[in-house]
Amino acid sequence: MTPQRQLVLDAVRELRHATPEQVCQRAQATAPSVNITTVYRALDLLEQLGLVRHTHLGHGAPTYSVDEHEHVHLVCHVCGEVDEVPCETLDALAGLLDRERGFGLDAGHVALSGTCRRCRRDAAPPGRE
Repeated sequence: MTPQRQLVLDAVRELRHATPEQVCQRAQATAPSVNITTVYRALDLLEQLGLVRHTHLGHGAPTYSVDEHEHVHLVCHVCGEVDEVPCETLDALAGLLDRERGFGLDAGHVALSGTCRRCRRDAAPPGRE
């Protein structure tokens, strides 16, 4: 593990869910010489080694997290908050997809888009909370 790769891994751990650009900014706080190309290469290698995992949380760059536990991402399309639920939350859907389509769901690589509790509450008409 080179020092640059360790910086990248540490940045992903600290940020929890981070784009390569965010990882680069965090790594550069410690080592200004780290550049975005180094970050992309390190993330690719760390993913091959099973130390990080990427998920597409929206239309932008992939988001990386440490693969200490698999989870499904819940992304609020109003405020951008990212929450997590256990992969087992999608067991019923995974079973249905397997039975009806022969499709094996990788729930740890899933991001669901919707509206979080706070944004739904804030958008509710008065008296309908």
